[in-house]
Amino acid sequence: MLLSTPIVKTPSVERLLRLWKQRYATDLSSLSLFEEPSVNSFNAAVSPAGRTLTADKLKLNALNINTQMAWLLTKSLYNYIPNVLDFSEARRITEITFSVYSQVLNIYQQQSLSTDSPTEETSKEKILNSWEIPPIEELASKLEPTLIAFQVEHTACQDWHALGFLTTQLKFTNKLIFKQLTPVEKILLSPYFKFVEEQVAIPWQRVCAASNKQELDSPTLILVGQILYSSENITKIAYQQLVEFFPKNRSRSGWLTDPDVAHSTMRDLNMFQAYLCLCILEQSLRPLEQELLPLCEIVMEKVEVQWKILEQWIQILLHEIVKHVSPEHHSILLAYIQGMRQTFYK
Repeated sequence: MLLSTPIVKTPSVERLLRLWKQRYATDLSSLSLFEEPSVNSFNAAVSPAGRTLTADKLKLNALNINTQMAWLLTKSLYNYIPNVLDFSEARRITEITFSVYSQVLNIYQQQSLSTDSPTEETSKEKILNSWEIPPIEELASKLEPTLIAFQVEHTACQDWHALGFLTTQLKFTNKLIFKQLTPVEKILLSPYFKFVEEQVAIPWQRVCAASNKQELDSPTLILVGQILYSSENITKIAYQQLVEFFPKNRSRSGWLTDPDVAHSTMRDLNMFQAYLCLCILEQSLRPLEQELLPLCEIVMEKVEVQWKILEQWIQILLHEIVKHVSPEHHSILLAYIQGMRQTFYK
């Protein structure tokens, strides 16, 4: 879960902050930027007037409706837990969800186009760099109070296992909001929504903060940087291998190949990598033993997934991490890999 984590800027922390921010780079692969009207649509949407138009459209009606719909979808997914909440609890969570996304839209509106309007000769890379999220530590700091309040509302509900419900509601809300957006607006807002969903579940901020005592040439820092840099690629490969290993496996949420299940699975594969990095930097298995393991024990039971599948999941993921790390750093990594195996296999 999200913990308040101050960032003390050092060269090592700044290196990891840059790698963390790269996770939320604007993806223009689905947009043909050099064909009209795509360029004009992008320029219009990314302008101050365009961002205001997008935010106003969502704030007026869609956002409030979608957060309530997302809550109903979340509740239906977990309806096997009896008497999960009353109406007042549902209303409070809906209100705080609205606050989270309203704040995201406010930050989105405040972003300014950082370069002049593109010309025909402008490269795709320059167009991509013309819009991005704010500095990652600034975005985290601005959203932290609202996200922690959102988290508190979930933990306050009797019999709720906070993180599972919290991330599920955010996932559904993101999905429903996207239905109200144009293709260009989806591209521009996706990094923000991805950040919000990951921030409540994946401790990348704590990983960055924990590197403050490392030197830039520290093998430990280099190792963690390699994992963070490769985390998305590691996740994609591990997910494909899981699908091959368990083609007939179905949880309460659906098949592994279902889009929503795939989305959640890949987010969780990233979460395991972040916790491994946190253990390496803190030189302790406590984050695994006291946070990740108890969470898995709850979630695996509730979504009706056998523990042996989680063990195979860990084996596949750790094998892929080793492949993406320089051999000279294996000696550091292997000790924590063994620790993770022992923690979950016992």
